[in-house]
Amino acid sequence: MSKPIIALSNHRIRLLAWFVVIMFAVFVVRLFWLQVIDHDKFVSLANQEQLKRLVIPAKRGEIYMMDGDKLAKVVLNETVYTVFVDPQIIDKPEKVIEALKEIAGGNLRENYDDFVGKKDLRYWVVANKVTRTQAELLKKRKLGGIGFQAVTQRVYPEQQLASQTLGFVNAEGKGSYGVEGYLDKQLTGADGLLQSVTDISSVPLTIGKNNINRPARDGDDIALTIDRNIQSYTEQALAQGLKDAGATNASAIVMDPRSGKVLAMASLPTYNPAKYWEVKDANDFKNVATMVPYEAGSVFKPFTLGIGIDKGVVEPSSTFYNTDSIRVEDRVIKNALKGYTGQITMQDALNYSLNTGMVTVAERLGGTSGTISKSARQVIYDYFHDRYRLGEITGIEVSGEAAGRIISPDQQEGNAVRYSNMVFGQGLNVTMVQATAGFSALINGGTYYQPTVIAGTIDDDGSLVRSKPKQAYDGVVSGATSRKVKDMAHKARQVFTKDDKSGYYIGGKTGTSQTIENGKYTFDQTTASYLGYGGTKNESEYVIMVQISGKGLELEGNIHAKPIFTNISNWLVDYLRIAPEK
Repeated sequence: MSKPIIALSNHRIRLLAWFVVIMFAVFVVRLFWLQVIDHDKFVSLANQEQLKRLVIPAKRGEIYMMDGDKLAKVVLNETVYTVFVDPQIIDKPEKVIEALKEIAGGNLRENYDDFVGKKDLRYWVVANKVTRTQAELLKKRKLGGIGFQAVTQRVYPEQQLASQTLGFVNAEGKGSYGVEGYLDKQLTGADGLLQSVTDISSVPLTIGKNNINRPARDGDDIALTIDRNIQSYTEQALAQGLKDAGATNASAIVMDPRSGKVLAMASLPTYNPAKYWEVKDANDFKNVATMVPYEAGSVFKPFTLGIGIDKGVVEPSSTFYNTDSIRVEDRVIKNALKGYTGQITMQDALNYSLNTGMVTVAERLGGTSGTISKSARQVIYDYFHDRYRLGEITGIEVSGEAAGRIISPDQQEGNAVRYSNMVFGQGLNVTMVQATAGFSALINGGTYYQPTVIAGTIDDDGSLVRSKPKQAYDGVVSGATSRKVKDMAHKARQVFTKDDKSGYYIGGKTGTSQTIENGKYTFDQTTASYLGYGGTKNESEYVIMVQISGKGLELEGNIHAKPIFTNISNWLVDYLRIAPEK
């Protein structure tokens, strides 16, 4: 009997051994699973329990304009409050409803009172954008179940002033359009983070690689080159011009030709950025001066004369025989203003805005009568595109800038007929800011300054830290060419204008251009423009460009755009305290 008992005992020992081995294997597998496979999961769970995080919001930078030599804040931050209720804590719903109605008033959400007494709800928002004063009054009532969340909103004390240039901050806290959009990252700054590893009682541990104390970096306060007084008057002048013309759309830009600094930039219709959500037509958000290329028309004629004079093929006194029409290959180009026929000068051609004179300049740059050679077209393109920098993004610091288009002679479209139209401002697309910057180079001695709306940033002491000047490009035209074109524009203005203040040297050129709809020219609708300068004979202190249009309206540069220019110009000589010449 002893052998069976021994065998049974050995069998049990083997079973127990296998059981121990299996259990050990289970423990090993489980430990492997916990320590390797699910390692990240449990570290995450531990961090949720032990790591306490607090995001420290950065303050969005504020925006200033110039006010003469001083700074004026035009976009600032204001702390307002979102009001919420916890119906499960409220014991006197009638008094809560009464207090909210009396104090929060127009800030209340629709049907707010329906939610105050619903005990199945928690933390229900009943009012938005409540002021600090309103919040304090509610707190004084000492009503349980009312809570407050501080939030920041943008405030525009000047309301719609320069709205398309400024832009706005949308509901997600992102800058949209204008400077707010272009410099969103710089204005936003960077949120801070306070993170600490704690024990079971949430007491911070002083040692730990996961401890973080990163202060918030507030956004930069930005100062614009725009002068709030010039901006305000420009907008008033545009509004008056629209009223006088019966038009619907107008834009203007005022630039210092000695630096490229934009002093004013306005478009009508406009909007209030504090209530951007009320805008029904998205076009109201657009900064027309930078975002909408168009065929500028005869304001281009000084640019063309600048090429001809700079290349030595014409002078202001050079003559040509005008018959009010000129043929280029298979097309006949006509003058809008007829009757100044016979042997006339290039100065006459500018005075009376004769297309035939500009085509003659193009022909003299190369080729024979009736065509514009490839070499002549290359010269024109070089000046328009590479020197005046037309049809190219300028880099001005507002969101959504458009490029426009100047056709190269290397393209099939860049033929002689196309260039015969380009020399008087048709068959191309430019923005107002491009034309203004290029014209500034044409009359300031020949230096192109990149347009800018940024004067600098504001330091902790509230002082302006000026931005580094943008790159300037000399030799757009020679100094002699610049003086001659400036004089020609002055004489052309004097032929039709007697409204300038005496003692000042003012010049400019009208433009009237057909508009394009659905890829075709319209014959009952035009855009009127005026581009000119002002100051003294020795130094021009401002360049102004005006554009005005309306659906189904045939507007003229001389009648509808020039008076707006004159209005702004006469005001500017006083505001800038320009001494008159004797």
